[in-house]
Amino acid sequence: MSDTSFDVVIIGGGPGGYVAAIRAAQLGLKTACIEKRGALGGTCLNVGCIPSKALLTASHHYHACAHEMGSFGIKVGKVEMDVAGMMGHKDKVVSDNTKGIEFLFKKNKVTYIVGAGAITAPGQIEVTAKDGAKSTVAAKHIVIATGSDVTPLPGVEIDEEVIISSTGALALPKTPKHMVVIGGGVIGLELGTVWGRLGAKVTVVEFLDRILPFNDGEVSKQMQRLLAKQGMAFKLGTKVTGIAKSGKKATVTVEPAAGGNAETIEADCVLVAIGRKPYTDGLGLDKVGVALDKRGFVQIDGHFRTNVPGIYAIGDVVGGAMLAHKAEEEGVALAEILAGQHGHVNYDAIPAVVYTWPEVASVGKTEEQLKAEGIAYKAGKFPFTANGRARSMNEVDGFVKILACAATDKVLGAHIVGPNAGDLIAEVVLAMEFGAASEDIARTCHAHPGLGEAVKEACLAVDGRPLHT
Repeated sequence: MSDTSFDVVIIGGGPGGYVAAIRAAQLGLKTACIEKRGALGGTCLNVGCIPSKALLTASHHYHACAHEMGSFGIKVGKVEMDVAGMMGHKDKVVSDNTKGIEFLFKKNKVTYIVGAGAITAPGQIEVTAKDGAKSTVAAKHIVIATGSDVTPLPGVEIDEEVIISSTGALALPKTPKHMVVIGGGVIGLELGTVWGRLGAKVTVVEFLDRILPFNDGEVSKQMQRLLAKQGMAFKLGTKVTGIAKSGKKATVTVEPAAGGNAETIEADCVLVAIGRKPYTDGLGLDKVGVALDKRGFVQIDGHFRTNVPGIYAIGDVVGGAMLAHKAEEEGVALAEILAGQHGHVNYDAIPAVVYTWPEVASVGKTEEQLKAEGIAYKAGKFPFTANGRARSMNEVDGFVKILACAATDKVLGAHIVGPNAGDLIAEVVLAMEFGAASEDIARTCHAHPGLGEAVKEACLAVDGRPLHT
């Protein structure tokens, strides 16, 4: 390394870190990004969001060819799944994207340092390369963007072959006969969907009494029904008390969360998907006195500052919504603050998407949250069964629900179960960012026939005047 002193050094090259680096460089700050993986993009790009979407897309196409094309008058012969070919597609997508970020670093003159970074003092970072060689870089501002890691199940050893994390589920060499998924959240349902489409029996074990526990209650109920219709089995209100591995098999012992008789489930593989935890290992935070909360998240103020001057943190490592796009927004905001501008993140307008099929997308408050907070609201709902485009696609499951303030009509939340929900939610996020009322969306012309008309109709329904139900 010829350069060893920078305005900004970011530890972690995931969505938050690499975006922060690019934006800081755009603003004229001399910037470096340290990443130990040897491939930029973090968990999201390498073993998370992107590869899982590649597998979800591939498995969706396979399932459609095998089971759905006939209804469109398309005759398909014997359909076979080449798992190795699917994995090749996934790996190429990941590789192309990581190379793309390296190109963006070069374009924006960001110094990319491969190695593990540890803060040795305010303004000083020691970098350990893969060969063990050590070097030191200095920075006016240090940004911690190290993301998160898989939350382990106490007493259970993940071998990534029989007992697997999301990383192992993205690289299985063949379709298991029976996959037990521990955790009914986003990761478990998405990866369970991939292998379920390819022929695996999938059983989801969830400690709480519903899947997608952080989503709107109506959404959770609807998705459980739709996923069960697709063949996914659920054991809700159930806790795992042990997993015994024997050769290439595993026996999962479960019992009711409230107490009761135990039972066992035999499986070819067990996916542990009970959440993620902040990744701070080896950063030297204890040595420089960076404060963590009781769950291990780095504590920050409203400007992403830790308690140690000159050290900042963004993304999963600080908690909140553990989403790549939330980390990106924080990265941009912090870079702008460091450059003397006024960066800001509106945490009330961060969308969340579950890429099952149908997709699930949400933004803002749920009905349960509004009731708990005593906020008077009106709800408008529109089913995809009444949407012409959805009917033409044979994709009529689900609905759009808009929640608006009873007094001002300001949009407070939106919840979508349906085709392309992850894209449809963007319109509502934009509306919320600008403080729009449901009537503003309702009076906006939407192309016909389009899935987006369901959003318009749900907003009309807030005022009790839908046109097509």
